[in-house]
Amino acid sequence: MSNTSNFREAFRKAKGHELVGPNVIANALPYVGGGLVLTALGTYGGLGVINTYPGLFMPTFIGALIAELVLFFVARGVAEKGNNGVALPLLALYSLLSGYTLSGIVFLALSSSGVGLQGIGIAALGCGVTFVAARQIGSNLSEEDGMALTKTIQLGIIALLVVMVGQLLFAVFGGTTPTFLEIAISGIGVFLFAGAAVVDFFILPRTYRDDQYLPAALSMYLTYINLFIFILRLLIALNGRD
Repeated sequence: MSNTSNFREAFRKAKGHELVGPNVIANALPYVGGGLVLTALGTYGGLGVINTYPGLFMPTFIGALIAELVLFFVARGVAEKGNNGVALPLLALYSLLSGYTLSGIVFLALSSSGVGLQGIGIAALGCGVTFVAARQIGSNLSEEDGMALTKTIQLGIIALLVVMVGQLLFAVFGGTTPTFLEIAISGIGVFLFAGAAVVDFFILPRTYRDDQYLPAALSMYLTYINLFIFILRLLIALNGRD
């Protein structure tokens, strides 16, 4: 979850700051939208590999995941230095790789009789509704409330990451997460990333100038991708992971 690193860095920079980029979110939104379109294309490509060459998917998934993690730190560093000409293609590639690694859970959702394409639409709609609500709430938070919420969500995401690493290690050794625990983890993830969406509208204008729209776009992109993933996980868990 690259979002954790990005979130902590934004909090550190924003602490005690007034608005430095009142228009940075408006400037970032077209790039968030473009990133999500590229992610959809990457997901479509991943689904094609799963359906046509299923044996190739896992090796390419692992390679894409490693490349995605490396590219995140490189692209963020370049973007924060203001080198948008270099950062933009890096972020575009990151979005495509993110979509490819997302195709596994999307395939699982499509394979579930209780989720399917309708569930994917619900997850996407949930992200859209969250955006509208988060914009209204986050833009109107007081300094004290905004910082308190930011710190709470930051700690919650770190705790969630620790739990998920434990869950992954458990799975590696052949364990299966009980359905009730998967529902709990997924529900908490939805709650935390909905909170992170609110925090974005509070913290990003205090972290980045108006011309630093690419790192702001990356932060928002990560929030909504993670929210989408946890909504899908919750729907799959609720439907018994067919």
